[in-house]
Amino acid sequence: MAIELISNINKIHTTELGKQRIKSNLCLDTDDIVSWCKQKIVNPDSRIIRKGKNWYVFIDDCKITVNAHSYTIITAHFENSIKSNA
Repeated sequence: MAIELISNINKIHTTELGKQRIKSNLCLDTDDIVSWCKQKIVNPDSRIIRKGKNWYVFIDDCKITVNAHSYTIITAHFENSIKSNA
């Protein structure tokens, strides 16, 4: 099922506010947030599940949330800062 997300990797994007939120949440040192997220998504070590309207990507103690219809990266967090599971 994760093949659907990976096969549409070129459609993945986010908003300006999304970029700021993800950069802040993950303390990233890059301005190319979308490329960073895409690299994590296609990494063979990532675990990808779909639940409802979203894809959830788990890798390197991070959780990336992507809307399954628009392929918009909604947010990303360190997994240990998340209080509820996907």
